[in-house]
Parts: sequence; C-alpha cells; structure tokens
Amino acid sequence: MKELKKFIVEMFVKVLTSKGVWAALAFLALVYMLLTGNDEGGLLAMALVTGVEGGKHVVNGPLTLDAVQESGSGLLLNEIDKQIVKIRPMATPIDQLSRCAGAKASGSMVVDYYNVDTKETSTELTDDYEEPDSSVVTENAIRVTINTENNDVFDVSDTILIPDVYGYDERGENETENSLVLYVVSKTEDGELVVMAVNGKKIGDVEGCVPSLPAGSKLIRMGRAATELDVQSPQFEAMPKKAQNNCQIFKMQIEQSTLQKIANKEVGWTMSDQEEAAIYDMRLGMEKSFLFGVKRKIYDFKKKEWVLLTGGVWHQAGKDFVLDISRKEDGVIDMMRNAFTGNAGSKRKILVGGSRLIGELNKLTFTRVVSNTETTTKWGIDFSEISSKFGRLYVLLSEVFDDCGMDGYGLIIDPEYIQKYSHLPFGTEALDLKSAGVRNTDALVITEASCLVLRYPKAHMRVKLS
Repeated sequence: MKELKKFIVEMFVKVLTSKGVWAALAFLALVYMLLTGNDEGGLLAMALVTGVEGGKHVVNGPLTLDAVQESGSGLLLNEIDKQIVKIRPMATPIDQLSRCAGAKASGSMVVDYYNVDTKETSTELTDDYEEPDSSVVTENAIRVTINTENNDVFDVSDTILIPDVYGYDERGENETENSLVLYVVSKTEDGELVVMAVNGKKIGDVEGCVPSLPAGSKLIRMGRAATELDVQSPQFEAMPKKAQNNCQIFKMQIEQSTLQKIANKEVGWTMSDQEEAAIYDMRLGMEKSFLFGVKRKIYDFKKKEWVLLTGGVWHQAGKDFVLDISRKEDGVIDMMRNAFTGNAGSKRKILVGGSRLIGELNKLTFTRVVSNTETTTKWGIDFSEISSKFGRLYVLLSEVFDDCGMDGYGLIIDPEYIQKYSHLPFGTEALDLKSAGVRNTDALVITEASCLVLRYPKAHMRVKLS
C-alpha cells in the first residue's frame, strides 16, 4: 500500500509539473474512481432522492453546485451586483459610477449627511484708498483701515496678495514687478481690516506706507505670519453644513406564464433574458432620478401611504458655467479652469452631457495646451479624455440628458466626492403567485432603495452651452 501511495504521489507531481493543474486534478479524479471501484461514472454519478418531507438528498456522490441547482432548492443566489455592472454600463454612467465606488448602508430611508466647504480665499475691495500727499503724510499712512466685500475671509496675522497693484523695493522708492502684499494687524469693532504693507511705498520721509488701492481690487488670502513669541493664533473653525436626501424605492416586476414558459420558441427567450431587459430599463429610470429627481415626500391617497422621492445630483452641484463654444479652445480652457480650481477637488473629473454639448466639443480642434485624442476605460465605461494643465476630464455622451430635453447641458462630477446610500441593496425576490391564487405565472420582483449625494458641492459643476 505504501508503494502504491508513493507511486500515486510521484505520478501526481509529474503530471502537475508537465501538464498543469487541470491535468493533475483529472489524474486525482481517475485515481479516486479506480480506488472506489466506481466504474459507472465515479464522481459524476450522483443522484437525488426525495426525503420523507419532500426534501432532496444527494446519494452516491458529494454535494456539488450542479446538485444544488438540479434540486431546485433556490439555495444559491445570483450575483446581482456583478450582473448589474455588466448590463450596458455606458447608458447609465452615474448609476454605474456609484455602484463601482460602493454604497454605504443606511438604516433609514431618510439620509442626513454633512458637507464641509472650503473657506473663501479671495474677495474685493469695496472703497478706494487714497494714499496721503507727501506734504501731509504721517505715521498713520503705515497702518491703514480698508473694507472688503467679505472681511471674514481674513483674520489677524493673515497676509494678503493684491495682484493688480505693484509693490516697491526695500527702500520703497521704485515699483517692482512683484505684487503688493499686506499684513493684517488687527480688526476694528466694525470688522474692517487694519493693514500694513510688506513691500510698501515711501511717501515723503515715511517708509512702508500703503499705496493707493482702487475699489474692486482683488485681495487674495495667503498664509499667516507669526512672531517668535507667539504661541497662539486666531482660531479656525470649519462648521459642517447639514444636508438631507431621501432613499427612493425603485421596483421592477417580471412575469412569465407557465404556458409561455413551456411553449416551443423560435429563439431561446427565457426568464433570464427578461430579467436582463428589466434591469436595463430599471437602471435607465434610476439614472434619470439620480440626475434630475426632486427631493419630496408625497402622499398617495389611493394606497394611503407616503412616497419618498430622491433628489438628483444635478441640483446638488455647487457651481455653474456657461460654455461659449464660439471661443473654441479658449472656452474649453475656461471651463476646465472653473471645474478644477477653487474647490479642493481631485485632478480627474467626469463630464457627462447631452448630444449637442458633446457634439460641439467634438467639432473643436485642439492644438495648443489642450488634448482630446486619448481614450480611457474606467469603472467599466469607455471615456474620451480632455487633458489640460488644470486636470483631466473624462467625457461621455449620456442620452439621458437628451431624453430629459437637456441635450445642450452637462454635469462635471468629481468621482472622489460622490456617495451612494442604500437602505435596501439591489436584489430580487421570487413571488409565488400560483400558490396565492393570483396568476399562473412565474414572477420576480427587483427592488432597490437608495439615493446619491454629492459631497463638497463646489467640486461639481453644471455646464450649459451659451
């Protein structure tokens, strides 16, 4: 017996190294049949017998997937999520993206979430500041009070860049190509800014004076500057903003009569084919709701129940841009600039839009700093790619925009900040309508209760053709 075992092991290793894993497994199966004396099919000769209470039992073989499926027990479940991902992902890019990114489980049909926005970085001067004449200049010209459209943008010890006003050299006598920089000394009781110039002007005998500043000048907040003995700084608080959305219950029911199921057919049209078509139609409807739905709670008087409707991501985006296509490449560059700046978002975003918008983009010839010749596949979707110095934009036609009468519109989404909440994950349930005495059909109901939300709204932008 030892010699037989040794021979089997040696042969197994030899087959494994020379023929591969599958040949080695086949060799083991053959050895098993020979050792068990089963010359009627060995491992494949399993059978199902009915138990006392109608259950199924496997005899003459192990419990296999084929045995479970043949028993009709319904023990094995379909991988619905994977099936969904494979069904025409190009037609429903928003739904596809949310599924590939993963959903958070929600214990309620109403989802509360918080957005943390970024603090404004710039504002404009509201009033002119006129520097004093050299004949009457005093030390007051060093620390001056200015007012902006939003003084809360700045705090004590902040530095401010004014790009449209030139600064001066160290002696304060000659203008330089460097922009003027201010330092916030304090704030008045009214909230106005008391500032002094970092690269100020010499007026008369007084150095470091703040030069004249025209109203409308842009003031950009830069870093804070502390002294050696400073151990504290003005506080910074970021208060999250609460938002809310409803999970909407999406349903689709498929039925097939018993007679239709057993009838001869010219082509193989089964319940699975109907299920695939139903999932596609359901996803199209969900795509429109996820994009353009309006968050509401309405009462169905016939059913005497409340209906929750989800709010679409179109209404959640925090920025708008009108694309002037007559400016050609310059218009696209401006769109990219607005999409990728001022929102702390990622440098790769998605543009889904209607046929007129995508068509106008395709008509453009990009020759300088923008390229649209590349294609890429992400999340199971084939995108065209527009590349610029600001970031990369993955572009895709969405016929949902056309269906909703918005062929000249588009939505730029930051995929890092789109979140799906699911109260009921996508799944199927068989209805026993025969036993209930309703209809002589096989019935299947597909259900999902979910919603989409956009975090950091300013990282997402609505686009409209002019």
